[in-house]
Amino acid sequence: MKFTHIYVEEKLKKDPAAARILARFPKAQVIYVRHYKDVFNRSHQSFMRQKAHQALILAKKEGQLIYEGAPVCQNFGNYYFYYTSCMMNCIFDCEYCYLQGMYPSGNIVLFVNLEDIFEEVRRLLTKHPVYLCISYDTDLLAVENMTGFVKAWCAFARQYEQLTVEIRTKSAAFDQIRQIEAPKNVILAWSVSPEVIARQYEHFAAPTEARLLSAKTAWTCGWRIRLCLEPLLYIQGWQDIYGALIRRIFEIVPPHAVTDMSVGEFRVSVQYLKTMRRQRPGSAVLFYPYTADRGVYHYDRKLSESMLSFVTEELKKYISKQQIYLWSEKEEIGE
Repeated sequence: MKFTHIYVEEKLKKDPAAARILARFPKAQVIYVRHYKDVFNRSHQSFMRQKAHQALILAKKEGQLIYEGAPVCQNFGNYYFYYTSCMMNCIFDCEYCYLQGMYPSGNIVLFVNLEDIFEEVRRLLTKHPVYLCISYDTDLLAVENMTGFVKAWCAFARQYEQLTVEIRTKSAAFDQIRQIEAPKNVILAWSVSPEVIARQYEHFAAPTEARLLSAKTAWTCGWRIRLCLEPLLYIQGWQDIYGALIRRIFEIVPPHAVTDMSVGEFRVSVQYLKTMRRQRPGSAVLFYPYTADRGVYHYDRKLSESMLSFVTEELKKYISKQQIYLWSEKEEIGE
């Protein structure tokens, strides 16, 4: 990661966490701003142009710190399902990513006040167990060498048996945390796509094989691992392509190493997709004729059911149906 420009909220001038991150980029031009939104939320920005030359914005997260899980996100059977955003945007550039429809800027915002987020989790834990996703709106493992946030979350999670943390990634950066002991209540989740899709649509993310090898290494080091086949994308020959992917997954990662797997079709809000199409007018994956239902675009019912059924049946050759979670009104396959 190379940032030529770093914006810093004025309130963080003497913040130790901000200072540690700035020290990693001694040649970057540092620009102090009143509030991160003065930069991030400006009108008439080009998401794609900024994505190609990202600036870093260091900020303090204020207001709501923890959010209830969105209906379009998989909760893996957890009733008390939440997520938090320590970072906005991602260093990868997946063409189908909803962030380009949700955010006005392609720059990265890093919230350095982790302890405030931890305190909010502690408050929730006094009421009930918490299942917390910390890497939905970004890829924290991919930037661990800059932030150290994954290590910090693992140290925090070890203190609370009622807390389960999921860290999702498309990186092959497990070596960044290999030296720490695996907490029993932290799940490392790799999103995995067929290599042809990864090459065409998941720009800058690690190759599929590298992700799987990283997941296998994590398991050998005692970590709980999850593999996520989402979003499933319709391409010519998709049955052969996804069938080959599943075979390759379990050639690399032993079936008994997998805690569980999630399967989900491409789905995005109607408003986000309109914005995404403006950002990428030449993207085949974004201009597919999706069906709109209750404010969400997805494949038509027949194609969706065909893809989801095929992939889950292939997975059941290796793992039990109880280990397969499907994004639907009834999440667990077979129920």
